[in-house]
Amino acid sequence: MGTCMENFNEEEHIFSSKFKPVQVPDDVMLPEFVLEKAELYANEVAFVDAVSEKAMTYSEVVRDTRRFSKALRSFGVRKGNVVIVVLPNVVEYGVIALGIMASGGVFSGANPASHVSEIKKQADSADAKLIVTDSTNYDKVKALELPVIVLADEPIEEAMNYSKLLEAADRAGDDSLAKEPIHQNDLCAMPFSSGTTGLSKGVMLTHRNVVANLCSTLFGVEEEMIGNVTTLGLIPFFHIYGITGICCATLRNKGKVVVMGRFDLKTFISALIRHEVNFAPIVPPIILGLVKNPIVDEFDLSKLKLQAVMTAAAPLAPEVLNAFKHKFPGVVVQEAYGLTEHSCITLTHAVKDAGILHKNSVGFILPNLEVKFIDPDTGRSLPRNTPGEICVRSQCVMQGYYKQVDETAHTIDKNGWLHTGDVGYIDDDENIFIVDRIKELIKYKGFQVAPAELEAILLSHPRVEDAAVVPLPDEEAGEIPAASVVVSRGARVTEEDIMNYVASNAAHYKKVRVVHFVEAIPKSPSGKIMRRLIKERMVQKMKTNKSNTS
Repeated sequence: MGTCMENFNEEEHIFSSKFKPVQVPDDVMLPEFVLEKAELYANEVAFVDAVSEKAMTYSEVVRDTRRFSKALRSFGVRKGNVVIVVLPNVVEYGVIALGIMASGGVFSGANPASHVSEIKKQADSADAKLIVTDSTNYDKVKALELPVIVLADEPIEEAMNYSKLLEAADRAGDDSLAKEPIHQNDLCAMPFSSGTTGLSKGVMLTHRNVVANLCSTLFGVEEEMIGNVTTLGLIPFFHIYGITGICCATLRNKGKVVVMGRFDLKTFISALIRHEVNFAPIVPPIILGLVKNPIVDEFDLSKLKLQAVMTAAAPLAPEVLNAFKHKFPGVVVQEAYGLTEHSCITLTHAVKDAGILHKNSVGFILPNLEVKFIDPDTGRSLPRNTPGEICVRSQCVMQGYYKQVDETAHTIDKNGWLHTGDVGYIDDDENIFIVDRIKELIKYKGFQVAPAELEAILLSHPRVEDAAVVPLPDEEAGEIPAASVVVSRGARVTEEDIMNYVASNAAHYKKVRVVHFVEAIPKSPSGKIMRRLIKERMVQKMKTNKSNTS
């Protein structure tokens, strides 16, 4: 084991992993990397649906990845073309993503709960050439004037059927000579992230970015775990953690993913027991449900094979963590910290012999990574135990935001440091703690909600003159979007009208849940919304209203 290095050159406080560097293979693409040695596990299940028990073995994953890749090339997908995938978690999802990458295309997952306008915005921003969806979501994408491939039992006249495309690929001849060579530095994925500043942007990730991330995050996996871990696939696969941290990591380790298309507590616990799930990456609201919901007591929890849960999408309240440990004493709770812009997990303590672990720490620095903490005002790096903006530098850092040169320069500096927008510090035992966020994103049940996006919707309302959206704390969701709204003089509009207007123009998780009417939105001399002041006023008003009604 190495030691954490602190570099003081030019007064720079740069921290690296206490673990030895790990090798990242050259010239291997992500699909090849995660499916390496799959032939040794040919008849083992790779993906199984938690409810229907529809399954795919490793031999079927390899076969269908090759077939879909071939079908896409015959259909005209070329290196660098973006394919948008609008699907819930299904057993075919990993094959579809890897097939796109193997063809030279760029996988871009979209939330199937998104509003039509949001999917169109993503497709337009990414210059997408094709969409993959299912019959449930077909109506959302059919008007986007792009070719559509549909996963459906019944054919849809205007779309291509996924299964028929795979069959056609089998009948077609060998196209390997016509295939454009793919290199590690070519793009393989373009997930969308709000980054540190507002609106959603395409994050350009190469094969090497994601392979390097997997090498760092999986460095502690021991030989006896290969082929023996069953992971819950509940976190959406369109999310970077879903596709990288669950699908790709599990395939690399030849485990099994138990796929859940939507969350229901009874189904969730049944799946854990029936499929003998060992590892469950989940979000804090689910942990809260496991602690507080009486449904849990209907099950014989002694049948659980669960060894660990991981929460990475939102902070976990200490009291909830303690209650969970009391109810599930044999289950380890692992917290982690990750970024779409860093290909997935960045900090974690999900490994044996990690040293002294502290409650509420998001873990240690992974191998091959450098981290520093800077003063947001001066840019100077800070010593241990001093909170500053977390910056990370490694082979996992994105190439940039697609067609967003200024936003990229704002996020990655000239020395290759990715500025996360989060404030944290490292202690004397190498544990890292997140203490605040510079960025203004709201984390609703682990989903990112950009205030700027909701403010744009609010300002499009004919009776709204000004608006600001801030996060309010919520026990179940973590945070909820709340709006301070200035309406036109004499306008007759209710809080419910405003909430319904936003709901009709945004995905369900982006809905404004609280509306307060105000005379003016407080702003700084430079015109920046003073969100902290707005939040304080809203919290105070809610407390006053509560005391008046009690």
